[in-house]
Amino acid sequence: MPIRLIVGLGNPGQEYEQTRHNAGFWLVDELARATPRCTLSRESKYSALAAKTAIAGQEVWLLEPQTFMNRSGQSVGALARFYKILPDEILVAHDELDLPPGIAKLKKGGSSGGHNGLKDITAALGTQDYWRLRIGIGHPRTLNLNQAVVDFVLHRPRKEEQPLIDEAIAKSLSIIPLLCEGNFNAAAMKLHTVEK
Repeated sequence: MPIRLIVGLGNPGQEYEQTRHNAGFWLVDELARATPRCTLSRESKYSALAAKTAIAGQEVWLLEPQTFMNRSGQSVGALARFYKILPDEILVAHDELDLPPGIAKLKKGGSSGGHNGLKDITAALGTQDYWRLRIGIGHPRTLNLNQAVVDFVLHRPRKEEQPLIDEAIAKSLSIIPLLCEGNFNAAAMKLHTVEK
């Protein structure tokens, strides 16, 4: 089944805009910019910024919940129910502590890994069986930072990390048309192949 809803996770408000936790928003912002005649606008019935567009000839919704991260499911659940979008037609882009900056991975299902946005979406959809685009931001321990995780995700990436995260987002954007055609194996292969 092709992807019909692409969700970017983040926290609303200027103070969070540049923080690691907003990597999902960054991806959806870039996707909207790269897609002709696509503008995210406030949709109060979904508590979100949303846009309906066409990617690879398919009708696709882009969504950025404007609730806080731990209530993301409210927006995702409302839009998915209204348009009868099934969990396996949903792609959620989010920051991932377990991947280093510069790496992005595609996976379907699995636990939330402690990510409050994913936990709430899983609760709202009643299943973990949706697609995730995991954008690596690194972990304070592996980056040798003496910082609590909650503090780390709510800070902006260090200047050497930001270009790597941007690269991972750019590479992720290149597979979106494949996902919207339902070609998940080709998309995963393209994303997960490290260029020499």
